[in-house]
Amino acid sequence: MAISNIKATFPHNIHKVWELVTDFENYIWRSDISRTEVLNEKQFIEYTKNNYATTFTITTMEPYQRWEFDMENSNMKGHWIGIFTQKGNETEIDFTEEVTAKKVFMKPFVKSYLKKQQAQFISDLQKALSL
Repeated sequence: MAISNIKATFPHNIHKVWELVTDFENYIWRSDISRTEVLNEKQFIEYTKNNYATTFTITTMEPYQRWEFDMENSNMKGHWIGIFTQKGNETEIDFTEEVTAKKVFMKPFVKSYLKKQQAQFISDLQKALSL
């Protein structure tokens, strides 16, 4: 299992950050996603630009505090934890992913892939919040 964590602080209200991150139907700001499909109130699928699907199942939602989900596709399965903290006029996010590769040859690359994905997410989020 690979674990990756990223923290960032944004000069925005927690409500704005929370609403953008947790709105899985509004994916247009994500540079790595081509579309999403909502299955029900607890499940959705994200499709990459190459049409690769990952299913997400929400396990915890404490508005403006914590969002967690399980994720799975043909290459991996894992769990994501997002913690949101208001600090004055800023919002701190603390995101942790735990992922297990399903294919042995992928195991050495999982942590570096997670780090890259997390950095891209933070970059996309910063751009979206600045609009």
